Amino acid sequence: MLAIVLSACLANQPAVCKDYKIPINEGIDTTHCMTDAPPYFAQWSEEHPGWQIKRWRCAPSSENDI
Repeated sequence: MLAIVLSACLANQPAVCKDYKIPINEGIDTTHCMTDAPPYFAQWSEEHPGWQIKRWRCAPSSENDI
């Protein structure tokens, strides 16, 4: 299973950054993860006001670097 890994920083303190993992539906391959990710950004942004997404990637959801 894949997840979208977002790196986001506080809008008013750009040096304060965190990584967030958003699990996505089972059965999606890396290509579809890349193309299906943008709607997840909008929802995440609504739930995390004050944070700005700086970069993102698709990775295995079991990845423990977050």
